[in-house]
Amino acid sequence: MKPLKPIPDWEEHEKPTLPGSASMPWHPPHRRAAYAAVAVLVAITGGLGNALLSANLPWIQGQMGLQPTEANWLVAAYIMVNVTANLLVFKFRQEYGIRLFAELGLGVYAALAVLHLAVGGLTTTMLVRAASGFAGAACTTLGTLYMLQALPRKYVGNLLVVGMSLSQLAVPLAWLVSPGLLDHGEWHNLYLFEAGLALCAFAAVVILKLPPGIQIKVFEPLDFVTFAILAPALAMLVIVLSQGYLHWWFDTPWLGWLLAAATALILAAFLIEHYRRNPLLQIRWLMGPTMLRFIAGAFLIRFLTNEQSYGMVTMMRTLGMGPDQMAPLFAVILLGVLVGIAAGALTFGPKALIPQLLASIILLGSAAFLDQHRTSLDRPMDFALSQFLAAVGSGMFMGPLMLMGIRQAMARGLDHIVSFIVVLSLTQTFGGLAGSALLGSYQLHREHVYSSQLVSQLDPADPVVAQRLRVQQQGYARLITDPVQRQAQAAAALAQAARREANVRAFNDVFALSGWLAIGFLSWLLLEVLFRNPTVKKAIRPAAAATPSR
Repeated sequence: MKPLKPIPDWEEHEKPTLPGSASMPWHPPHRRAAYAAVAVLVAITGGLGNALLSANLPWIQGQMGLQPTEANWLVAAYIMVNVTANLLVFKFRQEYGIRLFAELGLGVYAALAVLHLAVGGLTTTMLVRAASGFAGAACTTLGTLYMLQALPRKYVGNLLVVGMSLSQLAVPLAWLVSPGLLDHGEWHNLYLFEAGLALCAFAAVVILKLPPGIQIKVFEPLDFVTFAILAPALAMLVIVLSQGYLHWWFDTPWLGWLLAAATALILAAFLIEHYRRNPLLQIRWLMGPTMLRFIAGAFLIRFLTNEQSYGMVTMMRTLGMGPDQMAPLFAVILLGVLVGIAAGALTFGPKALIPQLLASIILLGSAAFLDQHRTSLDRPMDFALSQFLAAVGSGMFMGPLMLMGIRQAMARGLDHIVSFIVVLSLTQTFGGLAGSALLGSYQLHREHVYSSQLVSQLDPADPVVAQRLRVQQQGYARLITDPVQRQAQAAAALAQAARREANVRAFNDVFALSGWLAIGFLSWLLLEVLFRNPTVKKAIRPAAAATPSR
């Protein structure tokens, strides 16, 4: 396509890889270090605000006087904008340039974060979360582009792995800094920190600009039609997955209507894209067997990470653990993510992609099986080994996943890159959402089963139960003088203990399910690798040819 601006006289090694990417001129060492520092700052900024909210959601819910369903909308607002923004951000930076893309994304986020400090409330909080979703989509890309400037071009593959994985540092960092932020104030301190971080990131990208790239005309009117159809459809799917567990799937008719409307809109958008001359989404390619396998694999490996993000965290919250108690464990998790990113970057290469993915699945599955026999006496640091393994696996898989997809897209042409970026974003977003929703529903079902079993065994005539009730009543003797009320309180405490044990057993089932899913996924990937091996194909074909047909 014809460039919109004159192309500088770049050397061959300085040329941008793609329109919308930065050029790669020579930089002195101090500037390369500055680019690396800005990459880390920007990538963390994109996800830390939402991670702070998620880590402290029960506390923020109480401070703001929100119902659980209302508080969950704050998380959903971030995801809805984040997943839809990726439909257009790649083309935006191709046509309007990287610098405008960077300054607009972080500028809007910083402005709304500052505004929220003056005007608090559910509505403005949702606006800030939505803005952070847009900034998150921009920051993931910006972090990668800045990191690519940190070393010479021959290390571009290693730097791409690091840049794409930096955003995973946001969650453990949020748990580490939360206790200090909340010690001396209310929830406003979280947003004060978020606003400061956004302003620092905005200042950094304004002062240290990315080298210019190539700008080309890419937007077409039908792109916005597709976006206008797909954006509400994806938002509806986010609402269904985030609210379904709280309202329960089969008891809330409006969830079904949202799901039906989302399905209809997605089909309409796919029909438009299928018959376009220059589609935004390459539907024929995405529906091919190779990409369908990639989509399934990317979704499943993100699903497996919920053993940590949902299973371990929710179990500890159920047992009364907060950010103060969880901070040491998340220091271990942060170390694990760093080890995973370093391992992925240092072993980068075409031959290492599949082994890295296999290693990630094995680590995630091993962590799940290590956690399947937990008790109510376990505390956060009892999870240190399993969650370190899960963190290494989580930090390792994004690089090879990204590189495998880019390689397939580049083989088809530049117009397939947008489709790949959208697909990768969708699989990671909905893999996380579906994981939390399905594992949460499974945990609730198993908790009800175990609760009914345990409560049915609480017979006051049983000597063990009677003794436990007497001990409970003695504990309330100084507080409650009425023996009838004391007996009722003791029975309620015993029932609460039974529910706690039922929850722990249900979480053990969740961990076991995650482990078996990892085994199934690993088996499928090994079969894929085995039967696509040229040596195996040659061995199979003669045998198939020699088999007489009936």
